[in-house]
Amino acid sequence: MKKHRFADFPIVGLIVDLLLVYVAYTLCRLAFLLTNWDLYAGSLTFGHALNLFLAGLRFDTTAILYTNVLVMLLVLLPCHWKERPAYYRLVRWVFVVVNAVAIAANLADCVYFPYTGKRTTASVFAEFSHEGAGNLSKIFRGQMLSHWYLVVLFVVLVAALWWAFRPRPRQMGQRCRPTLFYYASLILALAASIPLTIGGMRGGFTHAVRPITISNANQYVDRPIETGIVLNTPFAIFRTLSKRPFPSPHYMSDGEALSLYSPVHQPTDTAQFRPMNVVVLILESFSKQHFGFYNTTLRGGTYQGFTPFLDSLITHQALTFQYSYANGRKSIEGMPSVLSSLPNYVEPLFLTQASLNHMSGLARELREQKGYTTAFFHGAENGSMGFQAFANTTGFEHYYGRTEYNRSPRHNGDADYDGIWAIWDEEFLQYYAEEMTEMKEPFMTAVFTASSHDPFRLPERYVNRFPKGERQLQQCIAYTDYALRRFFETASRAPWFDRTLFVITADHTSNNIDPFYTTTLGSYSVPIILYAPGLPDLHRYDTERIVQQADIMPTVLSLLHYDHPYIAFGTDMLAAQARPFALHWVPEFSGYQYLEDNYLLQFDGQKVTAAYRFRTDSLLQTNVLGTMPQDTLLRLENRMKSVIQQYMQRMNNDSLVVRK
Repeated sequence: MKKHRFADFPIVGLIVDLLLVYVAYTLCRLAFLLTNWDLYAGSLTFGHALNLFLAGLRFDTTAILYTNVLVMLLVLLPCHWKERPAYYRLVRWVFVVVNAVAIAANLADCVYFPYTGKRTTASVFAEFSHEGAGNLSKIFRGQMLSHWYLVVLFVVLVAALWWAFRPRPRQMGQRCRPTLFYYASLILALAASIPLTIGGMRGGFTHAVRPITISNANQYVDRPIETGIVLNTPFAIFRTLSKRPFPSPHYMSDGEALSLYSPVHQPTDTAQFRPMNVVVLILESFSKQHFGFYNTTLRGGTYQGFTPFLDSLITHQALTFQYSYANGRKSIEGMPSVLSSLPNYVEPLFLTQASLNHMSGLARELREQKGYTTAFFHGAENGSMGFQAFANTTGFEHYYGRTEYNRSPRHNGDADYDGIWAIWDEEFLQYYAEEMTEMKEPFMTAVFTASSHDPFRLPERYVNRFPKGERQLQQCIAYTDYALRRFFETASRAPWFDRTLFVITADHTSNNIDPFYTTTLGSYSVPIILYAPGLPDLHRYDTERIVQQADIMPTVLSLLHYDHPYIAFGTDMLAAQARPFALHWVPEFSGYQYLEDNYLLQFDGQKVTAAYRFRTDSLLQTNVLGTMPQDTLLRLENRMKSVIQQYMQRMNNDSLVVRK
């Protein structure tokens, strides 16, 4: 018997095999680009194409690990499998078959992509479920004949994987003496592969990175159609297996739906456009519950809350509302609602196939139509939460995250990192104010704070400075409120301050305590605050109007006298003629909750199941469905259905922007 050579160790062969799969995916991506060249010619430079190919490796890694996880397990099992021809043949067949299916899916999308404008997702199984086997066979045969060159490429790639699979068959007859090092290396490789595989499947290893989805491809592209180059089809299918397309209810005709509510906002204001800067601050977990201003009556006149600075701003200088609501329960639901007037219904937009749609928002409208500088700021690791991808696809030209903060010579880099989540809010908000001072006006920017996020840590110097409250979160709320005080102190000295409209809201609620905030309505109760130093009339506490995060975009554009049509699923908070409403998807009963006038309706998708007079019945204890005026019920129900129907249709049909 002879000893093992290093090249004979299974781990070496596995690495080589997986690298060959990467090559196959890259060649499929090149075939995809060349086959669909008409879609990209004229706008795709060599440098940008190279960046898209490199970005695609991140998504290839996830897909390759998913499809080859069984191969990796079989190869790394601590047995002397190279001495067993049957075992070798099994591993080889598994490797070739699973990757052949992946290659076939990638090449099939070279043909199918022009019809959909997106990589094929798991919805393809539903789309073709009613096609007979004979009809499908006929379709596939026809496409294979007309695209014979893709068939040839498929055969070549699969044959190459078969031939190149290691160890080579000729090695099978060379008996080798197993050694302790041989077995130990397999055990260590198997143990090490587990966290590496999990990290690769997630798309990152840090606490701040969510598992990547198809929406993350938007982070690298200039146009939504370029996501087809970045993504691969196995990844798109894997990531959408548990995600169904949005339901498409047809409660009424399209014309009737539009007559009740239209998400297409047409300019009616003839006043000259007002080029104010727009600054949107999205505060992590800032439920109304933590404010003194909103709770003096609810929780007693002596209640101080944890937001003394924001309370003072609301009292003396800003516009805010008693009935103001988030459109979701998660951070990834708050950003689209606030910045693009795309609320969360049924599924978070970030996680669905609709995340590859053409989308607009405050940034795109003001950047493309009015020449604004646009930038999004978030102190966590770049790419965290999918924020960078969404910012890019909705028109933000620049992104400032932890990477950019660390490059700033005026700050301390990772010395200001909380060790788990992001740069501390105090330091990052100072950075935010300083960067805006360097920007060309007018600008539209947004920042997403992070320090009031679990695990609710404070900088060491502030551990005993802020009130602790009933929840650990509240100490962090007080810290971020202090950070906001310092931000506005710095901003007030900047030349752009008096020309700026500030919008302050929360992404969602958190850690609710008071019974009022634990109802299905109170759990959406967040502040919406408008503050413009140059518009002193924008100051009052509105105790009547219903507002929601989706109203922010149309309100801001109205204040600026914006003169172009756009799509938004909200209303102008300041328009007297608008019929304000709020609509939520409520996970507790997997249905909708609709507010208009004095009523809250609960709707299961087919029928209204309950109704409450929410203004006087704050704990939602008395169901008035059977006693409320039936004409009022029908009017509210139909308007709610019109919003849901149009939202779902536009999500499924990629109709979220006004086509020029």
